[in-house]
Amino acid sequence: MRRLRRAAALPLLLLALAATTTTTPAAAAVAKAPAAAAPPAPPNVTAEMANGGCKAFADLIAASPDASSTYQSAVEGGMTVFCPSDDAVRAFLPKYRNLSADGKAELLLFHAVPVHYSLGSLKSNNGPMNTLATDGAARNFNFTVQNQGDVVTIRTAAGGGAPPARVRSTAVDKDPLAIYVISAVVEPVELFKPAPAPTPAPAPAHAAADAPTKAGKAAARQRHAPPAVADAPGPAAEDNAAPVDQKDAKKSAAAGAPCARWRLAAALAAAVASALA
Repeated sequence: MRRLRRAAALPLLLLALAATTTTTPAAAAVAKAPAAAAPPAPPNVTAEMANGGCKAFADLIAASPDASSTYQSAVEGGMTVFCPSDDAVRAFLPKYRNLSADGKAELLLFHAVPVHYSLGSLKSNNGPMNTLATDGAARNFNFTVQNQGDVVTIRTAAGGGAPPARVRSTAVDKDPLAIYVISAVVEPVELFKPAPAPTPAPAPAHAAADAPTKAGKAAARQRHAPPAVADAPGPAAEDNAAPVDQKDAKKSAAAGAPCARWRLAAALAAAVASALA
């Protein structure tokens, strides 16, 4: 009896095992499908800067926790960095050290724009741009991009009249990140004093003030004129005069002699007439 029960249970056990080991085509396809690929990791901004010729600026960002975290989180949505060259950063370090910790972070964030600009699109943009440091209307933290031919410059109202920063080369230009090496550190007006206004040229003086008056000219001539000479020099002057002057004086005396004799004769005639009367 027991043998019969075992013989009857054996086919049922085989059917159960077959059912558990058989897979449907749909289940097999699901098993063979590869897992979904993970999205690529965002680029390491400071590493790309260092490899592109901006190691000094990258080191400053890495030393600022606020700037470092903001750069790395912003790159996922697209970003353009204007990275000062190593020699430009070294020249700027004395000013940088005088900033507060917040000021240092703001300066570092001021050199990045939260939009990816290829070099071609950058050359077609002229005007102000907001930066990662922009915080509402009270703290604009923006700069002006200007293009002249193939030259792209960045300027602000600060800087003490220094020439604007110029784009020297492209370190990275692959969406979502673009890094351009620039010739100088860009100074925001929120942290540095604006450049002094140019001194206007002095107004020209009035013509009447420049030209001396007639009275002034006459007084000047009188001050510089030689001493006046008497019209009729006395005997001492005649004795000391040149021979030509003495001859002229004798002629004048000879010409006046007849006139003196005529006057004497007239006086004598008048006296005689008066006596006879």
